[in-house]
Amino acid sequence: MSGKAFVDTNIVLRRLNNALPGHAGATALIRQQLDDDVELWISRQVIREHMAQVSRPGLLDIPLTVAQIEQQVGFMRAMFNVADETEAVTEKLLELIREFPSGGKQIHDANIVATMLVNGIDTLLTMNVEDMKRFGSRIKIAAPAVPPQET
Repeated sequence: MSGKAFVDTNIVLRRLNNALPGHAGATALIRQQLDDDVELWISRQVIREHMAQVSRPGLLDIPLTVAQIEQQVGFMRAMFNVADETEAVTEKLLELIREFPSGGKQIHDANIVATMLVNGIDTLLTMNVEDMKRFGSRIKIAAPAVPPQET
């Protein structure tokens, strides 16, 4: 393996749901990582966030059924390594929120970074570059290429 990358929920959502804008970019980003022999990781947090997103009205035209959610979770487990949230992750999270003051939803972002650092993962694949760039001294960030607008 040439490295490790953590796949954020927004990339997983778009990879698994081809009706979402950004599907092609997320798929291409993941494919490039695999072609480069990068080990891909998610966490239990990503699985929970994904389940919450696809089961509520709004994101998809029709929320997924339990069977469809189970199928997507199975795909995630097969495609990605899954990091558990351990005591070490909690301690790293506390360290990070001291270093990068965070509150509310920002705690979820800091927890992703804590999980990455504890598991020796240095790169984050995300569409959420603006929110995550504050952690740029600790991690690298990669985002999908934005396709040109059709005219």
